[in-house]
Parts: sequence; C-alpha cells; structure tokens
Amino acid sequence: MSQIAPPPQEQVADAVKGNWVDTRAPAWTRPYLRLSRADRPIGTWLLLLPCWWGVALAAATHGPRWFDLWIVLGCAIGAFLMRGAGCTWNDITDRDIDGKVARTRSRPIPSGQLTVKGALLWAVVQCLISFCILVTFNLTAIALGVLALAPVAIYPFAKRFTWWPQVFLGVAFNWGALLAWAAHTGSVGWVPILLYLSGIAWTLFYDTIYAHQDSEDDALIGVKSTARLFADNSPKWLRFFLVLTVLLMGAAVIMALAPTANVLGLVLALGGVWGFGWHMAWQLGRLDITDPANCLRIFRSNRDAGLIPALFFAAAVFL
Repeated sequence: MSQIAPPPQEQVADAVKGNWVDTRAPAWTRPYLRLSRADRPIGTWLLLLPCWWGVALAAATHGPRWFDLWIVLGCAIGAFLMRGAGCTWNDITDRDIDGKVARTRSRPIPSGQLTVKGALLWAVVQCLISFCILVTFNLTAIALGVLALAPVAIYPFAKRFTWWPQVFLGVAFNWGALLAWAAHTGSVGWVPILLYLSGIAWTLFYDTIYAHQDSEDDALIGVKSTARLFADNSPKWLRFFLVLTVLLMGAAVIMALAPTANVLGLVLALGGVWGFGWHMAWQLGRLDITDPANCLRIFRSNRDAGLIPALFFAAAVFL
C-alpha cells in the first residue's frame, strides 16, 4: 500500500495547497469545513455546473426572467451546502475505509479531528439550510430536491456492491440539471432529461480519472470502481464517455432551441457543446492513469470544461 507523510497542521492530503480553510478560517471551523471539502472546491463546481446548464438552457428556450438570477445564486449556495452534506455523509460511512487509504486517511474523521456524532450534526445543519433555499422554488423543483436525497444517501455504499459506483455519483451530482430547469419552467421534459444523461456520462468520464488515484489501494481493500474495472482500457472507455456526453448534450440543445427558430442562439449553444467536447479531448491527450498527481490535475480541469457550455448557453439567452 502506498505511503505518504502526514500533512502538516492536519491539512487534508489532497487539499488545494494554501487554500482559505487552512490559512484563513477560524481554527475551530476547520475540521467541519474540511469535512465539507471546502478546501477542495472542485466538487462544488461539478455539482453546480449542471444546475447552471439547466437554468441557462431553459432561459434560452423560454426566455429569461428576473427570478433566474435567484436560481443561479440559490443553486450556487445550495451546491456548496449539499456537496458538503454529501461529503460529510460519505466520510461517515467510509470512515473505516478512509483510514486504510493513503490519500484519505488525513480526512477529519479517520484522523480524529471530528467524531461521528459531530459530523452527523454538521450534515443535518447543512441540509436544513439547503432546504430553506429549496422552498423558494416552485413545487416541482422542491419535489425534485427532496428526491435527490435518495441517490446522495445510496452513493457511498455503491462501491461495496457494484463496479460502477460512478453511475450512482452521476445520478446524484447531475440532478441539478433537472431541478434548475424545473425551477424556471415548472416542469420536466426530454430536454432536461437529455441534459441530465449527458451529465451522468461526463461524471463517468471525470470520476474514472479521479478513481485512478486510488486504484492500487482500492484493490488491496476490495473497493470497486470503474478505474479498477477498466484498468488499462480506461482511455478507450473515457473516449466513449466523451462522445456520449457530447451527443446527449447536443441532442438536448437541438431539441430545446431548434423549435424556436433562433438560428444564432442554436449555433452558439452548440458551440458550447463543441468546446466542452474539445476540452474533454484535451484532457484525454494529457492523461496518464499511472500518475496520481496527473489524474488529480486532469480531474480538477473539469471545472473549466463544464463552464464552457454554461457560458455559451447563458450567452444564447440574449440572442
């Protein structure tokens, strides 16, 4: 099993160096913020970006409203909180496993910074604040938000019974595409469903890359992942997920905007899909699945990848 030196000042091993939690947050808050991955913001971005895809494409299709600004902001706050709650729950359920993996043994629970009871209380607080935001949306969005708790609760256990836990993560992490679309339109149809499925394919892409960091330790302790399942064939599978992501998102854009006869908006939105796919191809060209540092760096670059369609969809709103 790989060994690493313990991080200084109880910093989590894979946290962004010099992050605000370790350098600026009050000392008593740091274990809770680390538990929520506030020192590793990429997860919040990956949860938030499908929300922004959904509201931006809905606004481009049906016309913008002032309330969309609150959907954008509310989803951002909610993504931070619910990602934190999900990570807290994940670390509670994985506390014994995390202590056996080099990259995760420095997390707050296995390292002794927090008790399970304290972590549970923190998860409840984050969920309650998130619910206060959720109830400002319409009934369809509220119902979807409540339903989202099911895949969040199941995901930490998936790696114990399936080689495809990344599918469960995708189901949970891309739910915002449905919710944000519904918050704008009051309903769910094929467009947000296709967008949602595109996000799941994207999650399979980026989280397989992420899982390659731990494939050696995971094999020793019996944890399953697509990284272990695909092994040396991972680049071929990642290329498949790339193509699937682009095709599904492209279909969502065409179905949404083609009936509006807004040719410029359609072309611009499809340009965002193309840019998204290009960035994923760029990642593949630089990926080395045998190098954990490379995998982490490529994984984190998916924030920029997901921002491309979000910005292009937002620009299409004004055409």
